[in-house]
Amino acid sequence: MTAGRSAAVRAAQLRASARRSWWQRLLALLGIRTAHARRTAHAAARWAHGAEGEAHTARLLAPLQAAGWHLRHDLALPKSRANLDHVLISPCGTAIVVLDTKHWHRGKPTHLLGGHVHCGTDDRHSQVEAVARYAHRVATLLGLPAGQVAPLLVIHGSPITGGRLEAHTPHGLVHVLGTDGLLPTLHAAPHGRPNARAAARLAARVDQHFRPYQQ
Repeated sequence: MTAGRSAAVRAAQLRASARRSWWQRLLALLGIRTAHARRTAHAAARWAHGAEGEAHTARLLAPLQAAGWHLRHDLALPKSRANLDHVLISPCGTAIVVLDTKHWHRGKPTHLLGGHVHCGTDDRHSQVEAVARYAHRVATLLGLPAGQVAPLLVIHGSPITGGRLEAHTPHGLVHVLGTDGLLPTLHAAPHGRPNARAAARLAARVDQHFRPYQQ
């Protein structure tokens, strides 16, 4: 599955719904934007930004394949409406990174306040907790210890105060990074010795349990 595809599809669906009725099309031709049209356009823009961010993250991650990483993008989380933006299988074949991409306001710094991750004054900790839940669910489905599946949040746009954050959640620690810190963090993460066969076997298990996301 191409990174960001499901988010791009959702943006297109929202834009299409805004043009569905003859009345909506007439208002658009007349240059009149109703409150509903504005809300729909705003939601479509958010999904489109999300798709761009996921595609950008995938491009950043692509060089890891030469080092033995297996990369998967836009996977469905079983028995959930959620999707996994990126799943990374380490070269050692014993660790997985569940990585979520967010595109937050460029003019608002991301920081910790009272133990919660904020973008400017907006509390975004629920999104941090979500990626921790996803990682926990991945570990459960694959029968892996929770410590072998690491949740990671990469932020596009908003600058990260201090370069990176460590956010605590009920399902464990989540590292919150900007795009500049993504590859250095993954390269520096402790892994065992590369084992191409073990990595391929773990990637096959991921493919068995997590199918490409469909709207």
